[in-house]
Amino acid sequence: MNENELSKIIVDSAIEVHRNLGGPGLLEGVYEEALVWELKHRNILLERQIIVPIVYKGNSLATPLKLDVLVEGKVIIEVKSVSQYNSIFEAQTLTYLRMLNLKLGLVINFGERLVKDGIHRVVNGF
Repeated sequence: MNENELSKIIVDSAIEVHRNLGGPGLLEGVYEEALVWELKHRNILLERQIIVPIVYKGNSLATPLKLDVLVEGKVIIEVKSVSQYNSIFEAQTLTYLRMLNLKLGLVINFGERLVKDGIHRVVNGF
């Protein structure tokens, strides 16, 4: 499955989660756990809370990155639950994509009244 096909499944899953949990108002971890459950039940392979070392001039720094969800080794999902969206979330996701040499990330903010308004695609040379 390519990144765009995975993206459609992820978006559909996020909408399902948001609808079933009653919209905004819960903690980020709750939405992440429910999204992971939904994706697994759609037979999507994923890893959660991945530690990604940061290498600076050949040295691994003591503070690594922690990705929320990596889908099929191809798409990063950053889960948010905030009332005020900040474009820095997209910049962070782009940095993660560059570090892992991946093409697509999705920032999903479950804090929106309609989650479709909180989904932001981030691309790295795609």
